[in-house]
Amino acid sequence: MPKMGVLESRFADMIWGHEPLSSRELVKMAESELNWKPTTSYTVLKRLCERGIFQNNRGAVSSLISREDYYAMQSEQFVNDTFAGSLPAFIAAFGKRKKLSDAEVDELKNLIERMKG
Repeated sequence: MPKMGVLESRFADMIWGHEPLSSRELVKMAESELNWKPTTSYTVLKRLCERGIFQNNRGAVSSLISREDYYAMQSEQFVNDTFAGSLPAFIAAFGKRKKLSDAEVDELKNLIERMKG
């Protein structure tokens, strides 16, 4: 599972939010929003392409994995690594520090019903 650091995630969010875009446009955005030099942007883009998250095809940058799929995979990996794959254990740990509103409980119930096999 490819992982990203905080700055890589911000860079990736720029791609996901504007794709497809040219690598030149991406470099200009990163310079403006992250204060990065072009070499930094190209290096990070290359790294994320090597991890199979994005592709740079003749200067056209687009995703190979959607933002939603990427973060879903990261969440699943976190639950697997931290709670031995047990979603109920994760929710129980989460609920110890934060109480859910009635609306959140209803939303979770609806989600569980839709997920039943």
